[in-house]
Amino acid sequence: MRFLHSKFQNIKPYTPGEQLNNPEVIKLNTNENPYPTPANVIEAATKVAATLSRYSDPTAREVIEPLAAHFGVKPEEVFVGNGSDEVLSLLFQGFAEEGINFADLTYGFYEVYRQYYQCKGETIPLQKDFTLNLADFNQTKGTIILANPNAPTGLVTPKEELLDFIQKHPERLFIVDEAYGDFANESIIKEAVKYENVVVVGTFSKSRHMAGARLGFAVSNAQRINELNRLKFSTNPYNVNSMTIACGKASLANQAYVDECVQKVIATRTWISQQLTDLGFEVLPSHTNFIFVRHPKLAGQDFYQQLKEKNILIRWFDQERIRDFCRVSIGTDEEMHKFLNVTTALLERVN
Repeated sequence: MRFLHSKFQNIKPYTPGEQLNNPEVIKLNTNENPYPTPANVIEAATKVAATLSRYSDPTAREVIEPLAAHFGVKPEEVFVGNGSDEVLSLLFQGFAEEGINFADLTYGFYEVYRQYYQCKGETIPLQKDFTLNLADFNQTKGTIILANPNAPTGLVTPKEELLDFIQKHPERLFIVDEAYGDFANESIIKEAVKYENVVVVGTFSKSRHMAGARLGFAVSNAQRINELNRLKFSTNPYNVNSMTIACGKASLANQAYVDECVQKVIATRTWISQQLTDLGFEVLPSHTNFIFVRHPKLAGQDFYQQLKEKNILIRWFDQERIRDFCRVSIGTDEEMHKFLNVTTALLERVN
């Protein structure tokens, strides 16, 4: 700590999910897409690899233009970054002068960024059923950020309710993190460009098989995007590498495969939710590619640890309100059958 700036000495970093390079491990802990990266995306990366001696295009137009077309917005209403985490970082850095506020149970990086950029703000408790009461933000000042659907709960705030609240507070900026938006039907991306006070953030990591490529985006009115670009060009102009740009473009050209995999995940989510409910689990209604579960006879930490011993990784959060819950990413049907079989055996031992 001798040379580290004093304002960073007590910061608590974000803890990412375990990444084990073991082919025998079933990874249900980091909400990655369980299906193979499509061939055209791999081909795009391979082709562009030959040009890595050159800088990437700082405008990233080859991915921004098809992404804008996909959402039905203008290219100048789209920003891309090195994963949605970079986009969020820039938003905390540049748009939280009056404070930034979020729920107590949500994406863990929000609190890290609030500390990192020394932002003021309030943490709003979710309701007992883990839903969000937007009116609770009336007691706060400054920017509001919410993950919709939320993580780790998987719950969603209805689109109409959110837009109504946004319209009633034109003086406040709303950042809506739709990392899991493709697994729900509540996206406000198309509406975001109509407002001056809304930024929607998304990612290619979940539905688009590109967690390792790091590509995130924001959709907003052109003025907010221009301001994000001002921050980017003041810190890291070449923030998205050439291979990632090419992969993003290829992914957008293969929308049918993305949609097919999303529907598979949703179908498996529905099936495994029912199976676990039948085993006595409480399963929150998920609108994501994961489920949030707890069992009255199996502590969350024990469930996580015993599955890990069987080479199955899930996510447990050591937080007071959710210590009995675990988050389980949706894998392939084969992976989820193995998870279910092991879980059933564990419960037989505790019953």
